[in-house]
Amino acid sequence: MDTKNIQRSSTAALALGAIGVVYGDIGTSPLYTIQVIFSDSTGVALTPTNIIGAISAVFWALMLVVTLKYVILVLRADNKGEGGIMALLALAVASVKSLSIRKWLLMLGAFGAALFYGDSILTPAISVLSAIEGLQVVSPHLATYVMPISIGILIALFTLQRYGTGAVGKFFGPIIVIWFIVLGLTGGWHISHNPSILVALNPMYALHFLLDRGAGVFLAVGAVTLAITGAEALYADMGHFGKPAIRLAWSLLVLPGLALNYLGQGALLLSNPATVSNPFYLSFPQPLLIPAVILSTLATIIASQAVISGAYSLTRQAIQLGFLPRMDIVQTSAAEYGQIYMPAINWMLLAAVLIVTMSFKTSEALATAYGIAVTGTMLITTVLTFFVIRHGWKYPLWLAASATGFFILLDALLFVSCSVKFIHGGWFPIALSLLLLVLMWTWKRGREILILHIKKDDPKLEDFVSNIIGSNLQSVERTAVFLVSDPYSAPQALMHNLKHNKVLHQTNLVVTVLFDDVPTVDAAERIKYREIGSGFWQLTLRYGFMDNPDIPKALLDCKLPVQIDPFTTSFFLSREIVVPASGGKMAKWRERLFATMSRNAGSAVEYFNIPMNSVIELGTRVHI
Repeated sequence: MDTKNIQRSSTAALALGAIGVVYGDIGTSPLYTIQVIFSDSTGVALTPTNIIGAISAVFWALMLVVTLKYVILVLRADNKGEGGIMALLALAVASVKSLSIRKWLLMLGAFGAALFYGDSILTPAISVLSAIEGLQVVSPHLATYVMPISIGILIALFTLQRYGTGAVGKFFGPIIVIWFIVLGLTGGWHISHNPSILVALNPMYALHFLLDRGAGVFLAVGAVTLAITGAEALYADMGHFGKPAIRLAWSLLVLPGLALNYLGQGALLLSNPATVSNPFYLSFPQPLLIPAVILSTLATIIASQAVISGAYSLTRQAIQLGFLPRMDIVQTSAAEYGQIYMPAINWMLLAAVLIVTMSFKTSEALATAYGIAVTGTMLITTVLTFFVIRHGWKYPLWLAASATGFFILLDALLFVSCSVKFIHGGWFPIALSLLLLVLMWTWKRGREILILHIKKDDPKLEDFVSNIIGSNLQSVERTAVFLVSDPYSAPQALMHNLKHNKVLHQTNLVVTVLFDDVPTVDAAERIKYREIGSGFWQLTLRYGFMDNPDIPKALLDCKLPVQIDPFTTSFFLSREIVVPASGGKMAKWRERLFATMSRNAGSAVEYFNIPMNSVIELGTRVHI
């Protein structure tokens, strides 16, 4: 097999994986989108003109937002092959020289990341509920079982997360492939019975549909937005599958399947308006309803899995970019670094998902809260893309503005339309996102203040080493590794060790770990070191926000002139006990919040893969 055939084969395999992971969310939108558009909450009357106009609006939303914006434009803005709002944020910030603009971009990106968590809560709830509600179509008597079955599936889904997605992931692609084929075949069947729906491909019908809504246009657009939820996943998962595979999957299977199904639901409504109660499930003949419910349930579980895994990845990126404190990260696959499990995030997500499921009770009610988080993230993505095109790629202002200006206006329309439903549930993702933004920004600012205090209060490292060289301190033939956040200040753990134990190690490594605004750092650029004085070395380890920081491995790979024996190496860590003080640089409540977050932060021992039996941790009080 030649190289080109190997590349085609690899792209095809990645495309299959992308179908299972990337398109699960947007692929389950046909379950509820058309039903919500013609629900009482939007005020859209069920007339032939409105049916054709609504289907046209959905089709062109897919074409403009997903195909033109994400597949063609945004996928080009990759950060060394990685995508997602955090990768885009790092790219945008690195391209801007103004500190004030950088600050605002950081806050905007953090808010976009916070909105993604809202999506990670609402997607499992609305997806599973909409699938299980198919039981009501099979038999109205089964309606009482929808809620307990949905809750049972959600609890099982989150409980199984600790086992990883490796084994289940192999089945994701084939199941979602079947799902999209069924979507296309079902839609095509109804189109063949009423081909007049094909006039909806004309964008003028979408335009007239929106213009005819008058003041109710925002409610209609908010419902249409449900068809494009999950579009952000195309960009977020680019690093796992690559641009060619994502584009191939969308063009050859996903878009045709979705377009045919939406057109088919429109054809069904034209032929039988009574099916508006649930046009998706009523598209199936009665004997196929139970298989359709089973397949839909599997598809929604997969869609939920995708956003849950996305929440883990986003959290790890946020931690390594300095927006969140350290948390336990469990690697669930030896082969795939992207497969991780975060217990704290998992159980918080489950609690939130169960609360919204039991509070909203139906997928139609959840739809009122769903779109606002998704469209907010989309709008922020477009704004960040402008800065990348203008400052990173150095394109002229007119070109950068014309490339993103239309999408900014479109995303703003979608966001405002979904915000109309604020009091009916849209407040939930916004309130959650603002809470998360406060936490993220407090942590980032608090760490900056903490490091400034350490720099001010602690002696300079080189001065400290010069003073202790030649002293009568007892020396032991071991290696001491001191982890510090400021490479130029003497480690607190070193000073405490000398004060209380009166002993100095023969080899002392002062190590600082830095996370760069790139996905990965090449192994050749990982380590930089210099000798400070007799037996003292200063090391800087650099990682990207997608790297797995492993300090013992990095030290073994380091070509220091001195030999490092893992069995005679001790790791000294300073654990800062933050004490809020009067006259601080943050509000008192934020200082207390930061102190609480600092106390509950995960251990650096596990985060940096340091052996537990080689660690000596010393506490120090820092007033901020």
